[in-house]
Amino acid sequence: MGKLVLLDTLSKHVGPVWNVAWHPKGDALATCGEDKTVRIWAKQGNKWINKVVLSDAHKRTIRSVAWSPCGNYLASASFDATVAIWDRKTGEFECNTTLEGHENEVKSVAWSRSGHLLATCSRDKSVWVWEVADEDEYECAAVLNAHTQDVKKVVWHPEIDLLASASYDNTIKLFREDLSDNDWICLETLESHDSTVWSLAFDKTGRRLASCSDDTTVKIWKEYPPNNPEGIPTTDNESTWKCVCTLSGYHTRTVYDISWCHLSGLIATACGDDIIRIFKEEETSDSNAPTFNCVSSTERSHTQDVNSVAWNPVTPGFLASCSDDGSVKLWNYTD
Repeated sequence: MGKLVLLDTLSKHVGPVWNVAWHPKGDALATCGEDKTVRIWAKQGNKWINKVVLSDAHKRTIRSVAWSPCGNYLASASFDATVAIWDRKTGEFECNTTLEGHENEVKSVAWSRSGHLLATCSRDKSVWVWEVADEDEYECAAVLNAHTQDVKKVVWHPEIDLLASASYDNTIKLFREDLSDNDWICLETLESHDSTVWSLAFDKTGRRLASCSDDTTVKIWKEYPPNNPEGIPTTDNESTWKCVCTLSGYHTRTVYDISWCHLSGLIATACGDDIIRIFKEEETSDSNAPTFNCVSSTERSHTQDVNSVAWNPVTPGFLASCSDDGSVKLWNYTD
């Protein structure tokens, strides 16, 4: 078993904190919440302090924040149906662009690896893909209406422009641009969860995807490309994705978020039972039927629902979490 040690508790938000997102350099953390603010934290001496408060762009709860790959832009998605793009060209963070188009609450926002695409999703059942044109110009490249219910999460593949979305309709969908006609298409629908899929995370290769759900399970999906050695059939020269592992019996309530560390391979989950759990894959694991063990289950990680977890992209074992209890916590995991 490993050990998850609390390093710091950051308490500035008022009300639930919904999302945590590390700067690509790992030296700053963005958080957002019901108080309509985005807060940016950085280390000063041995303590993490709230350096910046962004509070002018949204009229309702801010549900999701995401840094661009270059680290110069921060996107925030709100229940007011807008997405704000912040930058600090003047030295101070300012909102220079507001993306409008969703009919109601925007639940998630994510940048592609290249930084040229931005994805958003909403309670209006749609996923939007935005192209970053010139500086501060964002054009809607696609409105994807493949889901039949509220879309909870969008995440990009770590290498290519493949987009995954999770929904209240119990499914995960994969999208990419069809270069023959510049139209975005739904490649595949992944079905195995029995209830709302809340969040998704690719591993560092992008060949596996983890999902978490209201059904209290975590599922691991594996990509099988055309002509795969396992003989899994594919169609139209496209990869197919299969559920190769289900982690059940660990969580007692809804699993709201999941983060797959690209440095260590560890998976962290955020659960409605107030607990953060860490899963580690067995070294001798069969890639077509992998085995993951729960190596840490910290009792009462927070005093209310854990809403989001994120591994630091630079420092192995460094984890951030946030909760309905209004706090942001920083942890260190060691084997």
